[in-house]
Amino acid sequence: MPAHVSERVHALLAGEWDPPPLRDATTVVLLRDAGGLETFLMRRVSTMAFAAGMYVFPGGRIDDADLAADVEWTSGHLDAARMTATDALARGLIVCAVRELFEETGVLLAVDDNGELPREDDAWEADRAAVHASSAALPQVLARRGLRLDPGLLPLWTHWVTPEIEARRYDVRFFVASVPEGQHVRDVSGEADEVRWEKPHAAMAAYGEGQLPMLPPTAATIADLMNYATPDSVLAVAETRDVRPLMPRARLDDAGAIVWEIIDVRDGSVVLPLASEPAGSEVHGTGGA
Repeated sequence: MPAHVSERVHALLAGEWDPPPLRDATTVVLLRDAGGLETFLMRRVSTMAFAAGMYVFPGGRIDDADLAADVEWTSGHLDAARMTATDALARGLIVCAVRELFEETGVLLAVDDNGELPREDDAWEADRAAVHASSAALPQVLARRGLRLDPGLLPLWTHWVTPEIEARRYDVRFFVASVPEGQHVRDVSGEADEVRWEKPHAAMAAYGEGQLPMLPPTAATIADLMNYATPDSVLAVAETRDVRPLMPRARLDDAGAIVWEIIDVRDGSVVLPLASEPAGSEVHGTGGA
């Protein structure tokens, strides 16, 4: 265990480290069928302050414009309790997920009055660039296109919270979604130096060989996807999965050694003991400092 991790853990347990406040964030596990299930991964550039050099799903932190967004909604059920959120936060999380995905990949998850997803047109990239320039532009883009947000397009898959010893902490909801017909995924985020589609089994094999560095929540999510063959099979079970807010937590055992567990943040109950510390630092990424 790196010295800084051990020092931070002991400081936390001694009451000498105050965990930074959590920031709500979303990420979208984007899926396609290309001779088998594949998911879209982005490698964050080495200069990023969060997860530098790591492969991640598209996503980002919620902002005030997401929470205040005046958008039209379908009649689809928004299950705030399943997100461990208030109704207002749950709506903001869906707005954030739609916005970040559109900004970073060009995929727009919204429907018209007939429940149809849009196809790309000549104004598509201009609209994406406008949203990228200002979060507040998303409601205007949706209104001009006659689109509404449908929570059913983004079912919650899992929920992870950054460990208390990190210098930056996020409360991240992971949603799953399929690439709509007539839309094309592309690398337009500016935050990635490489993007790739990966089959879950191949991604986990590369991760095990150290060729595809990922944070534990990303790796755990991809490992889950190994049980499914198509995007439809993932989406079919997404809305009924048991989702708990999970966080790696350190404690001292009877011998005074640091041990790690995955806990349910709502009540502190242990979900899974870990054989070793979580791999990788969310702040320092592959730098490991």
